[in-house]
Amino acid sequence: MKVTPHFTILDWDHNDRPREKMLQFGASHLTNAELLALLIGSGHPGETAVDFMKRLLQSFDHKLSKLHLCSIEQFMEWKGIGLAKAVKIKAALELAKRLPNETHTKVESCSSSKDAFRVLSPSLQFLAHEEFWVVFLNQRKQVLHKKCFSKGGIEATVVDIRLILGKALSVGATALIAAHNHPGGSLHPSQADIQLTQRLFEAAKIMDIALVDHLILGQENYFSFADENML
Repeated sequence: MKVTPHFTILDWDHNDRPREKMLQFGASHLTNAELLALLIGSGHPGETAVDFMKRLLQSFDHKLSKLHLCSIEQFMEWKGIGLAKAVKIKAALELAKRLPNETHTKVESCSSSKDAFRVLSPSLQFLAHEEFWVVFLNQRKQVLHKKCFSKGGIEATVVDIRLILGKALSVGATALIAAHNHPGGSLHPSQADIQLTQRLFEAAKIMDIALVDHLILGQENYFSFADENML
C-alpha cells in the first residue's frame, strides 16, 4: 500500500502559505505582509508576494496608517505593482478606514475630549490634507450630527462660521465640538487655530450655543483646547 507523504505548512510553496494559513487558522493569524500578499496575488521575478510586501511595509515603518496615505500613483512607482494591484491595496485600506465609522455610529454621548476623538478620528486621522469638522450636540451631550465644513491644503483650511451656526440651528444643537487635523504631524495649535477658536466661541455664545472643545487630531493622538484650559 502506497503511503501518501504528510506535508506541513513548511513544505508548501511560499506564495501559497498565506491562503492556506487563512483557511486553517483564520485571517487573524496572518501578518500584515501576508494579508497584503493575498491582495496582490503574486510578486515579481526573484521575490515572492510575501517578501515583496514585507519590503513595502518596511519602507513605511511597518505602519498601515502611513501606507494609507500613499496614492495609487505612488504605489505604482514600485516595480511589480501595476494599476490593478495598486487599486486593490488602496480599496482594502479604504475599507479598513470605514469600519470604525460603523462601530461608532451608536455613540450616544460626547462628554469628553476622549469621546470626541473617538467620534472624529475615523474621518480625520488618515488624511493628507486638512479638514475642519464639527460635532453637534444636544443638552445631554448626545451627538445629533457631524459634518465636514472645509477641506484645505496641507497646512490650512478656510472655515465659514456662519455655515456652522446655521447647521447648529437646523439640527437643534445646544453645543458644538470643533475639530481639524494637522497632516504634518504637529498637534501644537497655530495662531490661526487660536483665533478661529475664539471667533467661533464668541459667535456661538451670542446664539446661546456652547463651543465645548476644539480638537487638533493626529493619527494616534490629539490636542484639546478644553483640556488645556484655552476656551
